[in-house]
Amino acid sequence: MKFVYSEWQARQGAATEFQQLLDLFLQLLEYTAGDAGEALRWLTALDEQHDITADGMGIGDFIEELKKQGYLEEDNDAVVQITARTERTLRQRSLEEIFRSLRKGKRGRHKTPFAGTGDERQPETRPWQFGDDVNQLDLTGTLSNAFHRCGTGEWSLAEDDFQVYETDHQTSVATVLMIDLSHSMVLYGEDRITPARKTALALSELIMTRYPKDTLDIVAFGNDAWEVSVADLPYLQVGPYYTNTRAGLERARDILRRRKNRNKQVFMITDGKPSCHIEYGRMYRNAFGLDRRIVNRVLDEATRCRRERITITTFMVARDPYLQQFVHKLTEANQGRAYYASLDNLGSFIFEDYVRNRRRRVR
Repeated sequence: MKFVYSEWQARQGAATEFQQLLDLFLQLLEYTAGDAGEALRWLTALDEQHDITADGMGIGDFIEELKKQGYLEEDNDAVVQITARTERTLRQRSLEEIFRSLRKGKRGRHKTPFAGTGDERQPETRPWQFGDDVNQLDLTGTLSNAFHRCGTGEWSLAEDDFQVYETDHQTSVATVLMIDLSHSMVLYGEDRITPARKTALALSELIMTRYPKDTLDIVAFGNDAWEVSVADLPYLQVGPYYTNTRAGLERARDILRRRKNRNKQVFMITDGKPSCHIEYGRMYRNAFGLDRRIVNRVLDEATRCRRERITITTFMVARDPYLQQFVHKLTEANQGRAYYASLDNLGSFIFEDYVRNRRRRVR
């Protein structure tokens, strides 16, 4: 065998110039809420400051290549905007970045602590029943039963001889992801909406690719609550809103009531206390302290969710003990769960809770 040695080239095995610029462009899109024009302006400023395209394609060539490969398009006013391909790429990128432990596997089901119809074999066996999958047949146990029944004489198989392996019961889940778009998500110089938006992108991609039998609905809430489609996720932005947590839970409960899945849950990403609600057609608001008039309405919604077997899991991205007190009361009213997550591990918290949660009711 011959080995040919040559001078090391730094570019060998590295990403192409276009791919490097694309990675940077996609990262900027996450911070500009899908605004392609602003992301390109930021990219141009970075190039002027750090000369990132000194030895390769220029920004103009990069933009033309983005259009050629279907990442950018122009509207009727010649304004550049991202395409469906870019939106999908953002979801995939978020999934890879946040859920690095994700591996390909069976689609559309979650394991539970109950035995039943499923794909993952358990070591325990039981007598065969009509309708059981023959692929789960315990051959050794079946033959052993036959020999015990027939002895050393004439050998035969009877229905009572057959044994099958138990399998994990797997089920589908209906999830509503609530995202707080109130002004506090960008207050005090801390960007909390970008991690929340990125987590929503990743969770939607996870469900669509690995759990297609599950459902995911997204509800944004500020002064009121409204549904958001997967296609709208890259463009979510904070507004000059108060926090109407009650409206968000009402909308989530209404959505889940229409879902046929046996298991239903709400994931709520928020950083603050409820500060408003609608009563008699008008908004009552109070941004100072925990107003019992507002908090009690939220706790009432949490109780209604519990009665309808909807579990609320709150992901709190603020560590103010005063606010954590409210989350504790909300969790107690719903008998749900709460996590006090930092911005850099929000996705991991949600991934682990979504995939590993085995508290499922099977009837």
